[in-house]
Amino acid sequence: MSDLPETSGRPELLVAEPLVRTEIKIGYARVSTGGQKLERQIDALTAAGCRKIFADKKSGKTDLRPELKACHAFLDAGDTLVVPSLDRYGRSLQDLINMVAELRERGIGFTSLHENLDTTTPGGRLIFHVFAALAEFIRELIVQGTREGLAAARVRGRVGGRPTVATEEVIRAARDLLPDPGRSITSIAKLLGVSPGTLYNHIPDLRDLRAAGVPHQLEASK
Repeated sequence: MSDLPETSGRPELLVAEPLVRTEIKIGYARVSTGGQKLERQIDALTAAGCRKIFADKKSGKTDLRPELKACHAFLDAGDTLVVPSLDRYGRSLQDLINMVAELRERGIGFTSLHENLDTTTPGGRLIFHVFAALAEFIRELIVQGTREGLAAARVRGRVGGRPTVATEEVIRAARDLLPDPGRSITSIAKLLGVSPGTLYNHIPDLRDLRAAGVPHQLEASK
């Protein structure tokens, strides 16, 4: 699968990561609704031994999460990022996979307390390999279903050309595909038989959906 990390000639699942650990733990917390509070998450991260904790207080669905970006920039190779749970970190399965993969490339460990996942262990890395395979499988199902739907539409008489109005099925499929950083907006529009402008017009949060799958948040500002 394309999301699985390359092995580079060594058994990735068995090699200790990070190779050199600083034993420094940095925490990240986030609330997803206005009524939620951070205290419980911060208490859990403090109990886990986090030296510093970053916290975003707005929903990750509509915000770029500036504290997460600051957290990623603060991390050094050998550190470990600790989160209360996976849903506090990634906004989607693909978002989670992309960010954890880039942390690994920087030599940074990742731990989720609620799920007891730790990428510094072989078992934790194996689970993320399974996650990556599952995300790829889901994307293939979406693409296959979309193609079958378009083929059925052609049989019913809508042969060739682009639909004048995007259907609910097309918009739903587009929303599923947009977080995939491996596909451009143009390629998604072509696959669905519409123009890129149609996607922009019918999906107000298109840019947020794209941001959910692009690991630009991990770019360190050091």
